[in-house]
Order: sequence, then structure tokens, then C-alpha cells
Amino acid sequence: MLDLPRRRLDLGTRVGVMGIVNRTPDSFYDRGATFAFDTALAHARRLVAEGADIVDVGGIKGGPGAAVGVAEEIDRVVPFVAALREVEPDVLVSVDTFRAPVADAALAAGADIVNDVTGLHDPEVLDVVVARDAGYVAMHHGGEPRTRPFRRHYVPDLTTAVVEHCRALTGRAIAAGVPPTRLIVDPGHDFQKTTYHSLEISRRLPELTALGFPVLVALSNKDFIGETLATPLERRVDGSLAAAVFSILRGAHLVRVHEVQRTADVVRMTEALLGWRDPAVAVRGLE
Repeated sequence: MLDLPRRRLDLGTRVGVMGIVNRTPDSFYDRGATFAFDTALAHARRLVAEGADIVDVGGIKGGPGAAVGVAEEIDRVVPFVAALREVEPDVLVSVDTFRAPVADAALAAGADIVNDVTGLHDPEVLDVVVARDAGYVAMHHGGEPRTRPFRRHYVPDLTTAVVEHCRALTGRAIAAGVPPTRLIVDPGHDFQKTTYHSLEISRRLPELTALGFPVLVALSNKDFIGETLATPLERRVDGSLAAAVFSILRGAHLVRVHEVQRTADVVRMTEALLGWRDPAVAVRGLE
């Protein structure tokens, strides 16, 4: 269950879809296609129409790239959040940031969730989450923000490290005053991880779901998919969809994706096969 002031998502027998909007000129996937404000807003509305439960907006590329100051990140994110909230009042909005001032401004403008991909690199992010009655994504990062892994080794193993890190983060959040029903955990595929690491954590997702919080997987078009299949960026969608289905079967509750419509179809079909939902239409052989 994800229970936020604006909306409740019952994730026991359905999977939530988080659509991505990159308000950056150098994003790894769309290479700035949604950097322009009007384009980004139109894209977000299309994601909602295609079935996104959450729209996740970020103003800084997750990997190495040009330095972006706090004021510039706020300028990229906050007006967008305010505009999206005006035209899509019911959708949940998350802000992909690791900076407390950006999180605070975005939540004040109408965002619901802080998607902190650094695991509280800035501890004041948690203070903002508490003060603004927001949701929080506790993600395993394992290193400095915006850096790539180099021969990372985890003791005793990656999955144990991920689970313990997420256990500690959610424990800090609850102790600070965040209700458990507003917390999400994310194993952080590709972040400070090799391809073998990301494959391992996918197989061992039940160990993370055992913490009792909704599990978000951000798999879409990532390098571990490209390396596994030896495919370039523009040919990773099918691999991403396969990884999403596998993750759902291993217990994931939310998927963060670029291609919402295709993912929503895959997710809803998976739900039907699991017996979680009825067909939208069922007249074959009956008329």
C-alpha cells in the first residue's frame, strides 16, 4: 500500500507504473528530447493518458555530466511540477533529486514523492519529506552521486548490502516521522553496480520485498540490459519489458519506465495472468 495525501495506490494486486520526464539536455535515453518546457509538459500528459500512476521528473542527469546548480535545478523542475499539477490534478508526481532545497520547492509546488537516487546523500532531504508530508523512495546507491562504478565489491554480497541499506534508510525515515505507508524501496539497478550485480538483485528481489515496503524497479533501457543483450540504447525496449515482467513475478510493485503505454499493456496482461484483474472485454465464445 502506498498511501499519500493526494492518492492511495493499493499495490497488493496491481502494479504501479511510473513514467519518466527528463528536464535535462543530456539525459542518457532521450538526449534532451523533453528538455523544453512545453514539450516536457505535453509528454507528461501523454504518459498520464497512457496509464502512468506517477510522473517522475528530474532536472539533473543521474550519471556523470555537466554540473547543475541548485537554482538551475529548481528552475528546471519546480515550474514544471506546478504546471503539471494544474492540468493533471489527480496524478502522483515524484521529483528525482538528492538536494533538500530542490525537494522542498518541488513539494511546495505540488509534488508528492521525493525519489532520492542517492540514499540520503543529503540528510536534510528527510527533514523536507517529513515537513511536507511526502512519500520517499529509499534507494540503494553505494557511492558518490553521479559517478560510475569501478570494480565495486560488496560484502558479504550485493543483495545483502542492498537489503540492509534499504532497511537502514526506511528505519531512519520512520524514526524521523515518515509513515511506513509512504515509503518505497528501490534496489538501484546500475547505480554503482555491474551488469552481474543488477541481474543478481533482480533474481533476489524477494529478499527486498520481505522488508514490507513497495518495491520500485527502475530498469528501463539501462546499461545492464544493453550489455546482457549486446544491444544499443535504441534497441533495449523489449529487454526492458522482459525485465519488468520478471521483476513483477519476483515481487516488484512499481516499475519506472520511459515507454509507458507498452509497459502498461505488459503489466496489465501480467496482472490478468496472475489472476489479479479481469479482462477489459470477455465476449469471445459468449456471443
